[in-house]
Amino acid sequence: METSPAADRLTSRFVAGHTLEREIAVCQRLNRDGYLASLDHLGESVTSIEEARNSRDAYLCALDQIAALKLNATVSVKLTQLGLDFSEGDCESNVEQLLIRAKEIGTGVEVDMESSAYVDRTLGIVRRMHDRHGHVRAVIQAYLHRSEDDIRDLCRQRIPVRLCKGAYQESANVAFPRKQDVDRNYASLMKILFTDGIQTAIASHDEKIVQRAIDLAKEQKLGADRFEFQMLYGIRRDLQRRLIGKGFHLRLYVPYGDAWYPYFMRRLAERPANVLFLIRNLVKS
Repeated sequence: METSPAADRLTSRFVAGHTLEREIAVCQRLNRDGYLASLDHLGESVTSIEEARNSRDAYLCALDQIAALKLNATVSVKLTQLGLDFSEGDCESNVEQLLIRAKEIGTGVEVDMESSAYVDRTLGIVRRMHDRHGHVRAVIQAYLHRSEDDIRDLCRQRIPVRLCKGAYQESANVAFPRKQDVDRNYASLMKILFTDGIQTAIASHDEKIVQRAIDLAKEQKLGADRFEFQMLYGIRRDLQRRLIGKGFHLRLYVPYGDAWYPYFMRRLAERPANVLFLIRNLVKS
């Protein structure tokens, strides 16, 4: 199913394609239009260390292409894809190889956050990689109760943070169950990052959150070079164009590869309005 023509039609709005070549072509176009990019090779979990090494090699190839074509792009990785479920040591080695290459070519690695069970191990690897190499950005999810402590700690260590709302199913003792509480915490965490953080990324398609970030940046007299917005490729393109038109930095998270199904289903679950959005666009096409 994941490689069928029907699947291609279903996902082409949100996934660049099956191959690195198609991914690079999309990122080149985005750069020409004023967007930054972050390349995501799909495949959240692997079944062996060998598969994890294959994922590492895929990202090394992506970094080589970023360098060769001088793309304004980072790579985004999930640590389960790099072997965290099998060996934390092997996973860390895979991440380190990516960071060494990213540092050589003047870009960075964004370490995505997964479910709450992975937070401590993920942040442990991020901290060690930051100490050795820099060029790494952590992702913190606003719906977790622990996130304020994590953000304050990362700010003290001068580790850049991408702030998102969170997309995994979690229990109420771990995460805020109500959207309004998540939004309130997001705004509070954003204020901490704008005050104490570096290279902050505000990852949201919520116009209220985006406007709050713009207002807060004005209040604190932060220039557009002090932070960036991040959004998913293909979602809220109207809002994306408006931000670019106003001179803000906007990085699009651009996935590619065959393993689109878990990514696609989780994104639809994260924002149910995307289901109607997708149906409308499929009918139009």
